[in-house]
Amino acid sequence: MSEQVVVPERVEPPEPVPPRTRRLDGDWVRRNGVYVALALLVLVNVFVTDNFLTPDTLRLQLIQVAPVLVVALGMALVIGTKGIDLSVGAVMALAAALIPLYIGYGTVAAVLIGMLAGVVTGLIAGFLVAKVGVQPIIATLGIMVAGRGLANVFGGEIKSIRDPGIVELGSGSVLGVPYVVLIAAVIALASWFAVRRTTYGRQLVAIGGNRKAAELAGLPVGRVLVTTYVLCGLLAALAGVLMAARSQASDPTKLGLLVELSAITAVVIGGTPLSGGQVRVAGTIAGALLMQLITATLIFHNIPDSTAQVAQAVIVVAAVYVQLGKGRRT
Repeated sequence: MSEQVVVPERVEPPEPVPPRTRRLDGDWVRRNGVYVALALLVLVNVFVTDNFLTPDTLRLQLIQVAPVLVVALGMALVIGTKGIDLSVGAVMALAAALIPLYIGYGTVAAVLIGMLAGVVTGLIAGFLVAKVGVQPIIATLGIMVAGRGLANVFGGEIKSIRDPGIVELGSGSVLGVPYVVLIAAVIALASWFAVRRTTYGRQLVAIGGNRKAAELAGLPVGRVLVTTYVLCGLLAALAGVLMAARSQASDPTKLGLLVELSAITAVVIGGTPLSGGQVRVAGTIAGALLMQLITATLIFHNIPDSTAQVAQAVIVVAAVYVQLGKGRRT
């Protein structure tokens, strides 16, 4: 009886796997879109805006964006904890309103008292959020209303600030770099270091990612939240001092008005998600520069400033939509 010979079936070789390519998806746009948009807008202005690349124009743009950037960096820390701070504009006005009242005690004393107002408002916001359990948007909304009211009580009408130290802070420079720009740069570097290289930064990100898990892990959630809101209030007060020094006046009604919109927009389009758990300092810087350049471009071409505010609203809605799209895929 002959044995049957089994012929193995022919096995087709596997199809070659194409190399992976980076898709232009919502996550990529969220992480890098702000840099692309900023580069494109700069390129457009080079060709369509007269004298755009002159030193005076670039210097003016940096001076104007510096206070907003300082506020946005504080806002980025708060948003990293899955919070929000709507009181930053009112804190700016309050800090600026206090300067004329205490300028007789010296420049340093007046500035410190103005910044102390930011610390106090930050403590109140942090206590309400971390200890009482009030929603951040509600806590800071109340402080926004009260802070603007106090600014009007203390400041009243517009007051000129002619103190030589304040004037020098607003118009002076070191090696051609204005003080306000230098201060904003130092704050940006300090923020990056705090987020990336300190225990506080790691705890902040962990709390924003999952507050309940952070509590179970024994992290000092309350202390970190209070510290974050204090830092945000302090930076907002510093921005108010810088704006008052730049304009040499305190206007409690208009100073810092709607700056919270600019700060939140810079943070969101810079890639920091409103869901917390991340803080993108470099993206926030690029976002602040982008929003300033959008406003400047419209002004250069005689388009009303109100249009810039509409553009900011559209951009922040688009940025939030991209973030939500990423959340649905993950």
